[in-house]
Amino acid sequence: MSTLEKPVLQFNTTGVDNEILLELYKSILLPRLIEEKMLSQLRQGKISKWFSGMGQEAISVGVVAGMNDDEFILPMHRNLGIFTSRKLPLKRLFAQFQGKEEGFTKGRDRSFHFGTMEYNVVGMISHLGPQLGIADGIALANKISKEKKATIVFTGDGGASEGDFHEALNVAAVWDLPVIIAIENNAWGLSTPSRDQFRCARFIDKAIGYGIPQEDAIQVDGNNILEVYKAVKKAAESIRENPRPIIMEFMTFRMRGHEEASGTKYYPEGLIESWEDKDPVDNYEAFLLSSGVITPEYAEKVRAEIKEHINAELKEALALPAIDVSTEREVNDLFEPFSTPATPPSGPSSEKRFIDAISDGLRQSMEKHDNLVLMGQDIGEYGGVFKVTEGFLDQFGKERVRNTPLCESAIIGSALGLSMKGWKGMVEMQFADFVTCGFNQIINNLAKLHYRWEEKADVVVRMPTGAGVAAGPFHSQSNEAWFFHTPGLRIAYPAFPADAKGLLTRSFEDPNPVLFFEHKAIYRSVAQQVPDAYYSIPFGQANIVVKGERLTIVTYGMGVHWAMAYAEQHKEQSIEVIDLRTLAPLDTDTIYTSVKKTGRALVLHEDCLTGGIGGELSALITENCWQWLDAPVRRCASLDTPVPFAVGLENNFLASNRLGATIEELLNY
Repeated sequence: MSTLEKPVLQFNTTGVDNEILLELYKSILLPRLIEEKMLSQLRQGKISKWFSGMGQEAISVGVVAGMNDDEFILPMHRNLGIFTSRKLPLKRLFAQFQGKEEGFTKGRDRSFHFGTMEYNVVGMISHLGPQLGIADGIALANKISKEKKATIVFTGDGGASEGDFHEALNVAAVWDLPVIIAIENNAWGLSTPSRDQFRCARFIDKAIGYGIPQEDAIQVDGNNILEVYKAVKKAAESIRENPRPIIMEFMTFRMRGHEEASGTKYYPEGLIESWEDKDPVDNYEAFLLSSGVITPEYAEKVRAEIKEHINAELKEALALPAIDVSTEREVNDLFEPFSTPATPPSGPSSEKRFIDAISDGLRQSMEKHDNLVLMGQDIGEYGGVFKVTEGFLDQFGKERVRNTPLCESAIIGSALGLSMKGWKGMVEMQFADFVTCGFNQIINNLAKLHYRWEEKADVVVRMPTGAGVAAGPFHSQSNEAWFFHTPGLRIAYPAFPADAKGLLTRSFEDPNPVLFFEHKAIYRSVAQQVPDAYYSIPFGQANIVVKGERLTIVTYGMGVHWAMAYAEQHKEQSIEVIDLRTLAPLDTDTIYTSVKKTGRALVLHEDCLTGGIGGELSALITENCWQWLDAPVRRCASLDTPVPFAVGLENNFLASNRLGATIEELLNY
């Protein structure tokens, strides 16, 4: 029980009846008593790590009480009270901490790095900040659907230094999203004090920079559970009726280390003691005792019941067996299963350029999927820099065709948030080069989400890519290899208009994350007959676009056109050209069958040689076809330099400049 004779904090019960007071009491005790037990488990080696929220429980518990159960909360490390107050089964929660099968991630991630749609909680990843963009997307879905719902997302005083914080606030303000940005200001980022993190006196002072009114920037005593509860309840009620972002800064203190191994030796002498007097659990209990809402006997009884419940659930979790390891299941769980059959082409065709086919497929996908939202810079009235979405705004409206601020990370995060609410999100990178600004969201959120806790990431990122247009180092890169290395992503890279349309429509049928590469140099230079009606092409099926007997060229994108042109000019060399069409999944069967027939293989791509996809393809061919090879597998790629601007330099850079010589050497081996 509380050692305080009377509370140091002042509690105002106006508008809060005794039933709520008692519920809050039980709710704030639970995470504190769980923590005490987990610290014991940590010392015994039964869990591997613990991020303590002691001293900050009032925020988590008060937030849940102030929100509706059907509204999303996106917590962080120190928000055990979010999970317990949303009534997640403790057995599963403890199994999660222990890395057991029955945990929320099947042992694939630790602590609170998970979500559960059943309880409308979306946990964090270790990279502080990406959850803010996801919250924007959830709030956007609520707004588009005209659901009067609020969303609340957590960050800390350290995490608020990240670019994701700025991007998410900016997007939320520009789009008037009904989201509460909750900043837990505990004055420390691991061992770094606030004075070394930021210069503003208060986080709510940042609001004006985003156009958020002063009355929507609220500072709350984060150790006072009633103040937290009432402030969040009022804010949530307000933005349900009048959608807009609200910043809430919760002033509090972390009583223990960033995580237990780091300790608290960096705290100045006496600091912990001064905050112990403001302990949120002890103060609230002392208030309830002094005001006669509870008796000492009631407090002891509640504590005993909670401890008994914790011990029983922990005992069951500890008795669970270790995970039965299955390599097949690990690989299969990368992606959300889906059985939607591809739609075969039918009806009349007409000649379309590559860019026309992309636009056609995108438009028909918008018509087919009324839950598809397009987002990107200048894609609205302007129609995109390449005019792919020209006229879309008039047909589908501003809610579904959304111009975005230059906030790539927040927008990709928003697309993921939309997916969590049952929508489909498409993000157009104005140029594939700019995806670096959203890299973390793609490789650590989109790619890993289903593997970690079985939630789909129904997101397509369109990537205008490639050189040959004299655009220089930052508008010409071939960066597909960055993502080819990352499990959990689909990657399409069509070379022809008909494939571009069919693979793009398939991207939206697939509930998994897709990176869709579109070579800028063939947007308006390549045309062919393309079916007018909607159709889709399955991923993982390569095409043999030129048949031959003496050499197989494995390539994709612009490389297909280089290889075809060479094969046409040198028919006597009998070259077979394989257009991969998709890089993930990869059609290895077609590759191996062709190479076994020809006995020679050349892997061609526009990307730089070192670390390019060609190295992996070469290794696969060598490992699986070595008995049939009459020569070493060769690669032909661009120079290991940035893409230069001047036409002569760019031509020299590109793999096409060395293709003929490489083929001659290989055939003459």
